This record gives sequence, C-alpha cells and structure tokens, in this order.
Amino acid sequence: MGKSSAKKKSAAASAAGDDESARGRLLSAATHLFCKDGINATGIDAIISEAGTAKTTLYKLFGSKTNLVHAVLESEGKQWRQWFIGAIEAGGGDAEKKLSRIFPALKSWFGEERFYGCPFINAVAEHDKNQKQFRNIAMKHKKVVLAHIEMLVTEMGAAEPEVLAHQLGLLIDGAIVAAMVSRNPGVADMAGLAACSLFGPSKAKKPKQASAPAQLVAV
Repeated sequence: MGKSSAKKKSAAASAAGDDESARGRLLSAATHLFCKDGINATGIDAIISEAGTAKTTLYKLFGSKTNLVHAVLESEGKQWRQWFIGAIEAGGGDAEKKLSRIFPALKSWFGEERFYGCPFINAVAEHDKNQKQFRNIAMKHKKVVLAHIEMLVTEMGAAEPEVLAHQLGLLIDGAIVAAMVSRNPGVADMAGLAACSLFGPSKAKKPKQASAPAQLVAV
C-alpha cells in the first residue's frame, strides 16, 4: 500500500507540474498573439500552435477563450504594475524625483521590440463598448496604478493629489497610444515635459506662520 500510494502521489505531482508548464506556455503564447494581432483576430488554433499544447489542454486549464483572455489581462497587469512601480521607485529619492522617472521608464518600454501598446486599452477598444467585463478588469488595473501615483503626489505636496494623479494618468495613457501608433518612443519625452510643467503649480501653498507680536498686551 505504501509503494502504491507513493506512486500515485508522484504521478499527481508530475501531472500538476505538466499542467503548470502548459498553463505558462499558453499564457505566454496568448499574451504575445493577443497583443500583436488582437484578441478577436487570434484563434485558438494559433495559440495552441505557438504554445505547443493540445486544444483539450487549453480547455481543461481555462475552460474557454474568454477565460484565457481574462487570465492574460490579469497576468499582464500584475507584471506591468510590478515593473512600473519598481522602475519609478528604483534609486530612491523624494516623491518628485520618483514621479520624474515615469516617462523615461515608459520610453524604455516603448522602445522594446514587443511593444504593442496597453493590453487593457486594446482589449476595450476592440470589443463591444457596452461590455463591462474587459472594462472592469482595465479599471481595476488603472486604480492600482493611480493609487501609487496619488500617494507620491501627496508626498510631493500637491494641493489636489487626486486631480494631479489623474492628469498624469491621462498623459501616461496618451503617450502609450501615441507610441503604439507612431512607433516613436520619443513621445514619452513630450509627455514627460508636460508632466513636469504640472508639478510646480500643483504644489500646495503652505500658510505663512503668523509672526509673534512684539509685545503682549494684558487683557
């Protein structure tokens, strides 16, 4: 019984490892094809061909193409946020210094061979605009990014941190779309200049401390 049980556990562990490996390959293949060719233009056959798996494996692990799209967006969002936040926090410095790293980091991303734009913007753009599923995933992603930016602009002393965070968010989104369309990483420089022009005027004006009277008058 002991040997039989050990064999079963070993077989189960091997199967789990195979599934994890296949899942990773399917996610990698789907991510590449969805971003490069579009979600609607990419069929299941193309994904399994690039991943080197059977169609039954895809359906076993994800259930449907829609579920695979959700998994890709969740995975891509997590990886991108880790990279983005790590890039602006690397090297330390004050909040304004960290914020100033946003667009140089984006410029580096824009210059990559496999830069195809934002997968969330692309997913929402190519589907029925009344569909909430992809929009909800996109908004969840954006909220995490904006929350970190808002934390930094608050530390910087912005009078209206939420407003400035959204302004920077719009510049980020605009730069991503412009870079995707033009294939010019330099658009990040222009967006960075626009962002820097917002920092000074946005800072809160600290109230002047009232000077102490030269002589106290008894009441």
